[in-house]
Amino acid sequence: MTRDGRPSFQLTEQTPRSGPAFGFELISLNVRIVDRDHDTGSGCWMSPQVVMRRFPRSSPYWPVVTHPLLRRLLPGLAVSALGDGMALVAVTWLALQLAPSEQHGTWVAIAVAAYTLPSAAGALLFGRLLRGRHGAQLAGWDAILRAAALAAIPVAYAFGTLSIGLYVALLAVSSLLHSWGSAGRYTMIAELLPQRHHLPANAVLTTITELATIVGPPLAGILISWGGAATVIAIDAATFAVLAATYRFAMPRIGRADPIEAGASRAAGFSVIRRDRTRLGLLALTFGFFFCFGPVLVALPIHVTEDLHGSATMLSAYYTAFGIGAVIGGLAVGYLRRWSLWPTLIGIVLGFGTAMLPLGLAAPTVLALTSFAVAGLTWGPYMSISLALFQRTTTTALLPQVLAANGAVTVLSVPLGTMLGGPLVATLGARETLLLSATTTLALGLIAACLTALQRRLKAEHTDHRD
Repeated sequence: MTRDGRPSFQLTEQTPRSGPAFGFELISLNVRIVDRDHDTGSGCWMSPQVVMRRFPRSSPYWPVVTHPLLRRLLPGLAVSALGDGMALVAVTWLALQLAPSEQHGTWVAIAVAAYTLPSAAGALLFGRLLRGRHGAQLAGWDAILRAAALAAIPVAYAFGTLSIGLYVALLAVSSLLHSWGSAGRYTMIAELLPQRHHLPANAVLTTITELATIVGPPLAGILISWGGAATVIAIDAATFAVLAATYRFAMPRIGRADPIEAGASRAAGFSVIRRDRTRLGLLALTFGFFFCFGPVLVALPIHVTEDLHGSATMLSAYYTAFGIGAVIGGLAVGYLRRWSLWPTLIGIVLGFGTAMLPLGLAAPTVLALTSFAVAGLTWGPYMSISLALFQRTTTTALLPQVLAANGAVTVLSVPLGTMLGGPLVATLGARETLLLSATTTLALGLIAACLTALQRRLKAEHTDHRD
C-alpha cells in the first residue's frame, strides 16, 4: 500500500510448483500488492481480473477526477480548452479576412501575437491588484475578461464595424489576464489537494489542453466552412462564459493560510523566484527549452514542403504524431510522483533533443515521424512536472505571483524562438535549423545536468566541513 492508503501494483510470474520434464506449462500472471515505501517482500497476490476491477480507484488520477470540487470544474475546463483549440485556426482565418491582401502575413503574425503576448505584460501590470487572491478567483476573472473581449469580436463583425485594428486590440485585451488565469488554476490545485496529488492534477489540466489542440483545429475547419471564423470566435467566447460561471458557482471562496506582504511590488513573483536557486534554475531551463523549440515551428513546414517535397497532409501527420505523443506523455505523468522532479526535467530536455536529431539528420520519413512522436512524448510531461516543482517550493500565498511570473517568461520564449527561426532558415536552411535546435536543446540539458551535479557536490562538501 502507498502512504495515502492506495494499493500499488507489481506484476510477477508465479513459478509452477511442479511440471513435466519436457514441454510447456501455462504460468499464471498474478499481481502482488506491495507497500513501496516499506516493502519487505511480502504481500497479497491478486488475479488480473481483481486488479482490473480495482484499477480506477488505484489510478493516481482517481483522487483528482473524484474530488468533490474539481469534478464540477473539469467539464468547464474541457469545454473552454476545446474553444481555445478551435481559436487556433479561427484567429488567423479572421485576420486573413480583415487584413489588406498585400499585408496578410504581417497582420496574421500580429493577431497571433496579440492573442498570447499581452499576458506577459499583464503579469507585471496587475501584480499589486491581484496579489492575495485565491486561485479560483484569478482563473474566474481571466475567463470573464476573455469571454467579454472575444464576444465583442463577432458582435462588431455582425454590425460591420470590425476593422483589423479593432480586431487585434480586442484579442490583446482578451489575453491580458491569461498568465494570472493559468497561475490561478494551478494554485487552486495546491489549495485543494495534498502535495502527493499535485502532479496527477497538473497532468489532467495539461492533457486537456493537449487534447484540445488535436481536436479543436479540425472542428474549427468544419465550423468555419459552415458559419465563418467569427462564428467560431463567438463559440470560443461562449466556452469562456461557461468556464467563468463554473468558477463562480461551483467553487467556494477559499481563504489563504499565509498573509501577503503589504508592500509587495508588482514584480513580487520575479523577486521570489530570484531568491531561490531551484526556482531560478527552473525558470531558466524552461525558457531555454521552449526558446530552442521555437525555430522548429518555422523550419518544419519549410523542411516538409521544400526539402521533402511533401504535402499539407504530410505536415499534418508530423503535428498529429507530436500531439499524440504529447497526450500519452502527459497521461503518464501521474505515475512519476515518486521520481525526483528536477533530474526528471533535465532528462526530458535531453530526451527531447535526442528525439529531434533524426529530423535534422535527413532520416527517412518513417523514422523522422516516429522520432517526432517520441519528442512529443517527452514534451508532454514537462509543464506538469515543472509546475509541480513550483508548487512544492512555494507557499500558496506567493504561488499565484510566482506562477504568473513563470507564465510571463514562458509565453515569450516560444515566440522569441520562432522569430529567430526565420533568419536561421534563410541563412542555414530548414533541415540545418532543425539540427541546430536539437543540438542546442541537448547542450542546454547537459549544462543543466553539470550545474546540478556541481551544486550537489559543493553542498555535500559544505556538509562534510560542518560535520
